[in-house]
This record gives sequence, C-alpha cells and structure tokens, in this order.
Amino acid sequence: MAGAEEVVRGLSPSEKTSFSGLVLNERGYERFRATSLDRINVTFAATESFNQANGGMSLADAVAQADAILSQVQGTVPGTVTISVCFGCPFEGPVDPGRVVELAQRFAGRAEVVLADTIGVATPSKVRSLVERAHADGFHGHNTRNTGYANCLAALEAGATTLDASIGGLGGCPYAPRATGNVATEDLVYLLGGEGIETGVDLDALIRISEWLEALLGRPLEGYVYRANGGGGEA
Repeated sequence: MAGAEEVVRGLSPSEKTSFSGLVLNERGYERFRATSLDRINVTFAATESFNQANGGMSLADAVAQADAILSQVQGTVPGTVTISVCFGCPFEGPVDPGRVVELAQRFAGRAEVVLADTIGVATPSKVRSLVERAHADGFHGHNTRNTGYANCLAALEAGATTLDASIGGLGGCPYAPRATGNVATEDLVYLLGGEGIETGVDLDALIRISEWLEALLGRPLEGYVYRANGGGGEA
C-alpha cells in the first residue's frame, strides 16, 4: 500500500467517479482519514489461514476490525466490505458457502458487500448460487482459469449491481498460485455493452489507457479488447 497518498493527491475531483480507498487495518484507516477519498473499502478473508497469511490476524479479529472501522465511518462516507477467497482458498481448498453467507449477513445493510473469487476458481453456477444466498451487492472476479467474465454475468443475473475490474487485467494476489489479475475493465465493459447493459464507461478511453500501460510496462497486458480493437473501441 506504499505510495497511496501520492496517488490520491494526483486525483482530480469528478462528479461521475467515486474514488475509494482499500483499508486493510487500523493503520490503514488512519491514513484513509487524512485523505479526501469518497468511500472506504474494508476487506478480510473467509478463511482462517488466508487472514493469517495476508493480514497477520485471525478470522474473528479481522471481522471485528472491519466492524470497528465501519462503525467509525458510519454516516460519513459510503462503505464496502470485500470478503476474499469466498469460493476457494490456496491454503484450505473449497470454502463452505454457509460461512460466506454468515459473514455477508453480518454487514448487510451497513455497507455494500462484495464477494471475491481471489484465486479464480469459481464457475458461473457457484457464483450465481452464492451471490443469491448471501444477497451480495457485488462480485470481484479473477480470470485465472478463464471463467472470470462468465462469472461476472452470473453475478449480475443473481442480483449483483457492482463488478470489480482492473484496467488491462492488472493486479493479482501474492498468495494465489499462478495468479492473474482481475477481469480487465475494458473487456468487461465491451461484454456488458454487447449484452445491452449500460455502464456509462468510455470504452475508447479504457483502450487508450491499456495501450499506454502496455508501453509503460513493456509487456502485453492480460486483457484482450485493447489488442483486438487497437483504439477503435466500437462495441
């Protein structure tokens, strides 16, 4: 999370965009409070082992910490709770859906609840079922096994209204074996547009950013649409 403040200082206020800060612990919350970000995203894992590896605390402590942070911001900025490894954990394997539902219900009504397929093992039927059971507001998908985009559509069918994505498919998790990034924003926007779902996101602009990032990083990105369209951007 180093350099987060520098990124925030470079943002320009926008009426169309909400800027959110990911907060992993109390120290992160203190850093968040010193910014002008529009919303807060707290996160913890659905398994004991992943919480220990990623945050150095137990599942119970991680949930209590998220609870405490949300209580402090209640009524000031909107909040999101992202529950990671909802569909599979690199240390514990398949995750009990009942546990995920119980965790999601704890925060329902207080914050937007997003279920994450952190290591990219989910398939559409599992996503559809868990989003419905948990009454989740959103889905965070990785395309590690090429199911990410189908999973996003399944989440929408189950009632989700928020989908996480990253430009060019950048990102990943140090504890996810052979991890790829999130689903690519431009690929997801192209897919949704083709399915008649309006996102309000400029696809041409996304493609230009991915082209710029490819040149900056000196390697191809995980996304496909920016390569296929070459800046054309027509959905």
